[in-house]
Amino acid sequence: MKAARILGALGAAVFLAGVSAAHADATLDRVKSRGTVVVGVILSGPPYGYIDPATQKQAGLNIDLADEIARRLGARLETVAVTPANRVQFLQQGKVDLLIPNMQLNPERAEIMGYVPTPYGDAGGGFITRKGSGITQWKDLKDKTVCVSQGSNYAKPLAEEYGANVKGMPSQPDSLLALKAGSCFASVHDSAGLHLLVEDNPEWKDFELPIATDLIPLPSVIWVRKGEKDIENVLDGFVQDWYRTGWLFEVTRKNRIKITPLLEEWQAKYPAAKK
Repeated sequence: MKAARILGALGAAVFLAGVSAAHADATLDRVKSRGTVVVGVILSGPPYGYIDPATQKQAGLNIDLADEIARRLGARLETVAVTPANRVQFLQQGKVDLLIPNMQLNPERAEIMGYVPTPYGDAGGGFITRKGSGITQWKDLKDKTVCVSQGSNYAKPLAEEYGANVKGMPSQPDSLLALKAGSCFASVHDSAGLHLLVEDNPEWKDFELPIATDLIPLPSVIWVRKGEKDIENVLDGFVQDWYRTGWLFEVTRKNRIKITPLLEEWQAKYPAAKK
């Protein structure tokens, strides 16, 4: 409920800001004219975006969402791999038409980008460290070196609320390598991916997620350029329909992501049409 209230307040503020913005809404016209939609994605690992070792093709929830958007637009899909350090710039510079990098909604991001009001999920930070660390709650991280991705939503609360020494790395894989090498005490990233890492990968058998609660869970949304309401409204219709048809829950479960209370709340807003 807290995340939903944040989403509603941000939506109202950004809509009012967009009314006075002088940006031309060119994205939708550009997609239609060239017949291709270019989507920025992060390929940092399951369940959101990764290279499937069996097929050598991109896979994950965000790839599935991008595929479905392209299908509904009647366009070819072109994906561009972005990083936490460059994803905003790629969107603002027109290198991608939209972003689906499992990037959560917060006030700072909403100031510089537009977003689709209906979220497709939500995510919070998970804490991974070596087994036997003695850590059981977030406040135990005081004065510990914690690695995150550059631009991470989790850096600020880790430093300001819990007193951790936050170390920004270029990407999640870099952060996890630093953890393995002992350069940081722990890493904090979206918890769903970290749970799959320790469950599926024998190389991480000596690591665990000892804190049961996620750090600042927030809605995950599709990002567009500031003020471009046409593409924003079209995509919002797609996401709402994903709830109505049940497709979103189906693809979320396929990628081994839990259906959260926020998703159930949004599902209730868009029930399937009666036959």
